[in-house]
Amino acid sequence: MVELLAENRSTLVGIDHGFSFPLRYFEHYGLLPEWPRFLEDFCRHWPTDEDLVYVDFIRDGLAGNGAARTGNSRWRRLTEERVGRAKSVFHFDVQGSVAKSTHAGIPWLRFIRRSLPDRVHFWPFDGWSIPSGKSAIAEVYPALWSRGFAREDRTGDQHDAYSIAAWLARADREGELTHYLTPRLAPPERVVAEVEGWILGVPGSFD
Repeated sequence: MVELLAENRSTLVGIDHGFSFPLRYFEHYGLLPEWPRFLEDFCRHWPTDEDLVYVDFIRDGLAGNGAARTGNSRWRRLTEERVGRAKSVFHFDVQGSVAKSTHAGIPWLRFIRRSLPDRVHFWPFDGWSIPSGKSAIAEVYPALWSRGFAREDRTGDQHDAYSIAAWLARADREGELTHYLTPRLAPPERVVAEVEGWILGVPGSFD
């Protein structure tokens, strides 16, 4: 992905896992509500970008220090509450959970950010509008769109990936991306979303 995003063309990437945690997590651990600082703090405890370090190793106390940075499965981000059926980023070991992929993936977001500091815009943490000429990475939730596309002979995971790529392409082609990239949120909600992140395509309070 780093090689792709380094190319001289604008690309929008949708990733199906949380990019940040509920505000309650920041409050519980006394962390400043700033996403770049969150990335550094999280990666010190959950170094899942290191060789042969897996989420379950950290959960079992064999690597990292996950016990010092755990969350409650009842804590949900504002965008997850708005979706309704989206699970908490701390809800492990259940069907449809994104907890493991979130804890595995966040350090790789930092890796991409460090590798391409001037090329990639992380939405909405770097701003709700994507600057011209930049590529962007956004959180997505395939269940919002997967039923709108024929399954054909794809596996469930393949269809999720296809649905997101097809939806992003269609939204771009039909000039709707700007609408989805700027959900109409109340000012306090917008402040929270800039810390917790937002799922692309989830409507705001006034959409």
